[in-house]
Amino acid sequence: MTLKELESYLWGAATYLRGFIDAGDYKQYIFPLLFYKRICDVYDEEYEDALAESDGDLEYAAFDENHRFKVPAEAHWNQVRQVTVNVGQAISKALNEIQKVNAQQLQGIFGDADWTNKERLSDAMLCQLIEHFSSKNLNIKNVPNDELGNAYEFLIKKFADDSGHTAAEFYTNRTVVRLMTLIADPHEGESVYDPTCGSGGLLLNCAMMLKEQGKEYRTLRLYGQEINLITSGIARMNMLLHGFEEFNIVRGNTLSNPIFMEYDELQKFDIVLANPPYSIKSWDQAAFTDDPYGRNIWGTPPQGCADYAFQQHIMKSLKPDTGRCVVLWPHGILFRDAEREMRRKMIESDCVDCVIGLGPNLFYNSPMEACLLICRMQKPANRRGKILFINAVDEVRRDKTISMLEEKHIDKIFKAYKEYKDLPGFAKVVSNEQILENGATLNISQYVSRLEMKNNAPKQSFGELMEEWKENRIELYKGINRILED
Repeated sequence: MTLKELESYLWGAATYLRGFIDAGDYKQYIFPLLFYKRICDVYDEEYEDALAESDGDLEYAAFDENHRFKVPAEAHWNQVRQVTVNVGQAISKALNEIQKVNAQQLQGIFGDADWTNKERLSDAMLCQLIEHFSSKNLNIKNVPNDELGNAYEFLIKKFADDSGHTAAEFYTNRTVVRLMTLIADPHEGESVYDPTCGSGGLLLNCAMMLKEQGKEYRTLRLYGQEINLITSGIARMNMLLHGFEEFNIVRGNTLSNPIFMEYDELQKFDIVLANPPYSIKSWDQAAFTDDPYGRNIWGTPPQGCADYAFQQHIMKSLKPDTGRCVVLWPHGILFRDAEREMRRKMIESDCVDCVIGLGPNLFYNSPMEACLLICRMQKPANRRGKILFINAVDEVRRDKTISMLEEKHIDKIFKAYKEYKDLPGFAKVVSNEQILENGATLNISQYVSRLEMKNNAPKQSFGELMEEWKENRIELYKGINRILED
């Protein structure tokens, strides 16, 4: 299948649920069925290959050594396909059996969806859904790992677009992910950690970038923790469907129960990439005051906002020599009064490398502007005692309710970060002392003025101004039309 055919086929499955299930819940049914179908089709492919290799030896073809995952005969897709009554029960039983016999790799991966609730999922609907998936063979020969992985990412984005209010918990804007990965600059053999990994996009992108560069991406060690059971399962499926097996994604609350430990302290990583949930109010602030993991290095955040609890967890999880992090936050983390003292201590520790202001609507579920906070445990000599501010709020393409970074935007921002020098109206290197004198505010507009960029821009001719006016007029017209359509 072509990628377009594959995407149409996968999204077509979701249309069977429209009107019966909230769009935010599509993922807990479609993703497990897709992964289940893939496992069974690949098992059949491996069986046929082993059969050909052994000149028709049925016993040899069934050996576990010839299969990536075990699929008991009674739990195979084809068996469930024969069921027409209590279909949800049959699916649930098959998924549980596959998880049981592949416990080390697949335990809990299918989530906890209620397949037996006939008020939501009638037998007729489930039969239609199974027949839809049955119309295509998802073995590796027909759908290679890269192709299925790309289609899976497409489906994650489609679910995010469709669900809106629940999207932020499992999807980070992939154009922002690309920028974050470029800045983090992963190398072969390094460890990468995401403490709030969602569907695993940040981790996966590091490996994919190395692969695109022709480097040995399999040496990258990927670690993620995710509080939501369904979302953590989606992340693990995402890795496996892309053909990655060396990863460790676990379920759990990172603030109250960090899973990755080493020598009785938090495990240390080369890179941390994260898009944490912002401004969490219901968290255990009292426990963080006397944190057993030593994460309150700058202090205890206010009860109404756990942002700096996550940021301190990230800093405590970095290796002392190679450790660096890129974290996506709303701008409030840069200047809120309630966190001033923690921010002051962070600046005094000279770990902040760069602050990049991005445009609005890059978060799902929020029109607010985003920013990247980039920190390093050991900054290069020419960057010590300084912080680079980049005001890239205009480097964005707006598309209805969600924005994105085009390649030209990413290139411009990344180049400014690498060069680490003043660019009128776009980038400014500021000393830590000056920032501390300004009340420890990291508010980008205080250091980089877009007016300066406009004043330094070459003067436009009347003809150029007219062309720009025409373009803006067309965009305004399109925008009004979209609003009226909505």
